[in-house]
Amino acid sequence: MQAQIPPQPVAPTLPEPGVPVIDGVNWLGIRTLYVKEVRRFFKVQMQTIWAPAITTLMFLAIFTLALGSAKGEVLGFPYATFLAPGLIIMGMTQNAFQNSMSSLIIAKVQGTIVDVLMPPLSHGELLACYVAGAVTRGWAVGLAVWAAMLLWPGVQVSVANPLQVLLFGTLGCLLLGLLGVLTGIWADKFDHGAAVTNFVVQPLTLLSGTFYAIDRLPPAMQAVSRANPFFYMIDGFRAGFIGVAEAPVWLGALIVGGLCALLWALAYALLKSGWKLRA
Repeated sequence: MQAQIPPQPVAPTLPEPGVPVIDGVNWLGIRTLYVKEVRRFFKVQMQTIWAPAITTLMFLAIFTLALGSAKGEVLGFPYATFLAPGLIIMGMTQNAFQNSMSSLIIAKVQGTIVDVLMPPLSHGELLACYVAGAVTRGWAVGLAVWAAMLLWPGVQVSVANPLQVLLFGTLGCLLLGLLGVLTGIWADKFDHGAAVTNFVVQPLTLLSGTFYAIDRLPPAMQAVSRANPFFYMIDGFRAGFIGVAEAPVWLGALIVGGLCALLWALAYALLKSGWKLRA
């Protein structure tokens, strides 16, 4: 009787260079990088969540104590009630920006950016993880501030339109998270990130109607304010609380959403090119 020869194992065929090993979406990789981003800022939550929340509350205390009685009503509401939603979205967006920007700059300075670029994650998946981490931190700060304002005497922060608050809060964090990604790609050191914060993010935020209604400004300054995309983000978010907007809500959503799409395309192109990321 002739002995049977066991079948020989077939060597796996490797894909051609440039062909992805993982078909479709790498959900495991996305979850891993997203969890890493969230754990990174939760590990130092006193610095990344509670400190910004306390700073925002200090703005509320200073402005309401110094200007509350002098301001009277703004858009038909007490000044503190008008001011509170703007401070919430301001804290959310600034921290969303800081999260994605600092994550990329730290990785570049420490030389660990290669650990993110080597795994089988597409450029869109990388971008989605960084932005999702920024949005998560923004909402964490926003919820902390909102919860504290619920106990603040003389401030009404009840939500008139939850879907509108969710929409503009998420779009605002998405916008600043994408801007943080672009800054992190461009920056070679923390000084570059600080320059964008001080000369771009802070002025656009503070001059966007956070502390005042633009209908009280001269016509020329009103035109400047309406050219600021941050105005529509803050105005739409505030209208979700008080039910009154200075600009059409649909127009604000269109402008902020369109700008998010534009920055997403730009960030995706830069990640794909490897500009200032690959040595």
